[in-house]
Amino acid sequence: MLDSTATPAGLVLALGLLLLPFLFHLQKEGWPRPKNLNLHTFLPRLRLRPNQSSEIISLRMYPIKSCRGFEVTSTTLKEHGLDLDRRWMLVDASTHEFLTIRQIPDMTRISTALSPDGSELIISIPITKSRNKTIQIPSHPTPEWLETNTTIAPVKIWDNDTDGYVHGSEINDPFSAFLGRDVCLVYKGPTPRVLKGNGAPSLLGRVQTTGFPDVFPVLIASEASLKELNGRLEKIGVDPITVERFRPNIVVRGEAPWVEDSWKTVRIRRGGESSNNRSGAGSKSSVPLDLDIVARCARCQVPNVDPETAAKHKKQPWDTLMSYRRVDEGIKWKPCFGMLSAPRSEGVVEVGMSLEVLEETREHRYITGF
Repeated sequence: MLDSTATPAGLVLALGLLLLPFLFHLQKEGWPRPKNLNLHTFLPRLRLRPNQSSEIISLRMYPIKSCRGFEVTSTTLKEHGLDLDRRWMLVDASTHEFLTIRQIPDMTRISTALSPDGSELIISIPITKSRNKTIQIPSHPTPEWLETNTTIAPVKIWDNDTDGYVHGSEINDPFSAFLGRDVCLVYKGPTPRVLKGNGAPSLLGRVQTTGFPDVFPVLIASEASLKELNGRLEKIGVDPITVERFRPNIVVRGEAPWVEDSWKTVRIRRGGESSNNRSGAGSKSSVPLDLDIVARCARCQVPNVDPETAAKHKKQPWDTLMSYRRVDEGIKWKPCFGMLSAPRSEGVVEVGMSLEVLEETREHRYITGF
């Protein structure tokens, strides 16, 4: 008998539990289930594994798309992604279409770093085996600096037409010499690049933009899932790979392999804080940060490229991932590793913070759209 003092949410939950055997019986008997009827109709916010929590063990940003990034212990999470992540990209000098490791694996040999005070982005381009060309530009260029040193122009990333601040020949020539073709370095321009696909405003519930990531602002990966993949690779005689192959922004320790497949909403906070603390009292880093997990990350063969040498393995880890990680009905011909997310809020994020799963779903389905 239902408790008369129960809350409305409790009554809904209790009713759903009572109906479960009936629903499973009807499904077993072949009853034609209405298209929109599912367990979430009766059990909203059903948690598959309650109270999941993990620790952030790495924060990674890649200032220039497809060039090598670096780790930090603390940074700012913004709605467009981690601060400085994919704010620049290389484009063909004639067409202004974006270039990536997919076409030019050697791009990963271009490295990036920050000056000690964080004010400059330091770019290192190999000239010879023993000598690099170093370029330094402002990490957060002012409008005045951009007006003096760049020219704004249309640029294209996938099927998105947006804009970018195009650097001059003094910056571009060393990139062109190394890559063997005429290219330009561009910084994200003022035209908003609104999320599409699973992040479209009609699905996300808000208009959100990003810089030059492929699709979404933040990629989260699990160390536990990488370890499981490496176990499979070692069994076939392939050396273990690092998480850098997948170019994630946030790496968590992970409770178990692949549990992230069902994440829907997560919260980043300092360990020991109440998950209900929304007051923002104390330092900025104590404010919980919520992210919508909008889709699984469908992978191309970029992880086959060694980020240190640019050597591309002909088969791995692609073949192994294809053998068991084609788990998303929306994009059946690509394997998945990592979860794509859109931050709801902004604030400081640090290694050692916890990532708590607030809500899960069985209904992730990749929607193609850049």
